[in-house]
Amino acid sequence: MSELIQEQIPPPVKIKKETETEPIKTLEVDGHKITILGTAHISQTSADKVKELIATGEFDAVAVELCPSRHKAIVNPDLLSKMDLFQVIKKGQASMVAASLALGAFQQRMAERLGVEPGAEMRTAIKDATEAKLPILLIDREIGTTLKRIYHNVPWWRRIELYSGLLASIITRETVSAEEIERLKEGDVLESAFSQFAENEKHLYQPLISERDEYMSARLLKECMENNYEHTLAVVGAGHLKGIEQIMMNGRINDPDVTIQQLDTIPQSTNWFKFLPWVIVAMVLTGFTIGFMRSHEIGMAMIIDWILINGGLAALGATIVLAHPLTILTAFLAAPITSLDPTTGVGMFTALVEAYLRKPTVGDFSRLRSDTASLKGWWHNRVTRILLIFLFSSLGSIIGTYIAGYKIVELIIGS
Repeated sequence: MSELIQEQIPPPVKIKKETETEPIKTLEVDGHKITILGTAHISQTSADKVKELIATGEFDAVAVELCPSRHKAIVNPDLLSKMDLFQVIKKGQASMVAASLALGAFQQRMAERLGVEPGAEMRTAIKDATEAKLPILLIDREIGTTLKRIYHNVPWWRRIELYSGLLASIITRETVSAEEIERLKEGDVLESAFSQFAENEKHLYQPLISERDEYMSARLLKECMENNYEHTLAVVGAGHLKGIEQIMMNGRINDPDVTIQQLDTIPQSTNWFKFLPWVIVAMVLTGFTIGFMRSHEIGMAMIIDWILINGGLAALGATIVLAHPLTILTAFLAAPITSLDPTTGVGMFTALVEAYLRKPTVGDFSRLRSDTASLKGWWHNRVTRILLIFLFSSLGSIIGTYIAGYKIVELIIGS
């Protein structure tokens, strides 16, 4: 039975007043002690507390709320500059990379206003644990998996609203005070970025917070049992502390491996939703057939509407992001065709054409972190502009498909 140890770890030195508010709990699970430190991901006091605890020498492992990709970004800041943009586009990862950059920009902007390095407490944990020759345990779920499970959990009609909310959190220029930053202890960076949805939305709360509580608990238990760590320090966002504590105390995880496997799985779309794009294509093609059967004029009017609306809105999306004129033309020509094949998308073509016509420079890659901190930077940097072209032209084509489809139905009924 898991048991909570009420007393905190006695520090070797006097604790400064401002660090006394850092939430900390020590649990004993199956003979293993786990001290969970709740931190703010943008807080110097949190970083100081991490340093102080590791310096006690009481731990034989340090766990951090990082996944392998986020850990790589911290230990190798130049990783983004080595990104193969063509492969990202071809593999359909452009939207995921854009979302990751957006979340990083949200954290970066708030940190700059306080003069604190983003993820300072995680960097401190990695640095000090390495110097102390302690194992570093990466216990969080891959950010890509979390974002995909969020996407799956949100009703399809709210996904555009979700994207707009994320964009608003990125480009807002409201002043953020030090006190407001400290209140991030109630959540984490992901939750803060989706704050206008997360508070009362179980669709978001489950994959964003509760699933990660369970995932990190399972990872901690797995590491402790397999490596027989006597006392582990876990550095996590304070919003996760209570959830992890309750999961461990209630013994909810019987088999960590099973739990991890389940939470790493990307849910499959429901059968009807999976076939919805093909149904729409079938309806459009059927509409064309009916139109031509009634008259050549009606059939041609349908095709012209399809090309102008679908291609026009895709081209408009590319234009908004200041794409190259040939990229805009590609959007106009490709969208009406790619919309009839759900396995492809106009965004892939527009992004590849833009990347060929305006090849990103080494400087564009090296400035990714700074440029994504502002709306102007997203448009100015060639890398992020290509990602935006992928997203905006795709969105334009999607909207165009529904509008043009409605027009086709209207022509059939009206004739």
